[in-house]
Amino acid sequence: MKNINFPMFMLAMLVILMFVAAGVAIAFRNIWFVTLFILLGFAFMGFGLSIKRRKSDSF
Repeated sequence: MKNINFPMFMLAMLVILMFVAAGVAIAFRNIWFVTLFILLGFAFMGFGLSIKRRKSDSF
């Protein structure tokens, strides 16, 4: 069984949490929080992809 990369796992969970929070903000009809959580979700996702790309380029 492979070892779990916990920092990347936690980053992925954070991205999922941001999009879930955006859904909750939609339910509360608060456009500012919807915008904030969607932007944060994409920012964290881009950060994770850049880390993954840097890690794969080093090998």
